[in-house]
Amino acid sequence: VQVVESGGGLVQPGGSLRLSCAASGFAISSYAMSWHRQTPGKGRDLVAHIASSDGSTLYADSVKGRFTISRDNAENTVYLQMNSLKPEDTGVYYCNAWKSPVAGIEYDYWGQGTQVTVSS
Repeated sequence: VQVVESGGGLVQPGGSLRLSCAASGFAISSYAMSWHRQTPGKGRDLVAHIASSDGSTLYADSVKGRFTISRDNAENTVYLQMNSLKPEDTGVYYCNAWKSPVAGIEYDYWGQGTQVTVSS
């Protein structure tokens, strides 16, 4: 089981990036998928979430209207399109896959993270 993020980098304010989260060893179609951001001295905060059941989405207030989460179950990949980037979007972005525990077995997978730096 593996979750691998990619697509991070250095971008100027106002620019765009597209993060990818490729899963292997399990099918994301039955998992809620989400992106989280961690900055130095802070915890890991939810940025965007997409449900497994109906594909409904939710976003942190700080990214609404600028970020879009999507999933391609056929490719077993989740994306985060980030537009109009701001310096405060800087951080390490982590992908998470989660579904309800079954018979005491946890299904909660994290990737290694990808660094996003927004700076001029």
